Amino acid sequence: MYLIKVDSWYLERILYLAAGIIVLLSLALSVLFSPYWLMLTAFVGINLVIFAATGFCMMANILLKVAPTIEARLRR
Repeated sequence: MYLIKVDSWYLERILYLAAGIIVLLSLALSVLFSPYWLMLTAFVGINLVIFAATGFCMMANILLKVAPTIEARLRR
């Protein structure tokens, strides 16, 4: 069985959390308001595929700009 380390909040773990929250939020919004919110879910899915194929992640770049402590922790 594969388990990720949960002793710290490294970048990939934060990315998984953010993607999961955005998908669940967009699903809830699509049920409550409009099915057009499912486009947000599709956008997250497309970005996950791009990340897996190329290694480029838009959300990771945004997180590194917004939270410089993550970048400092990665350099250790």
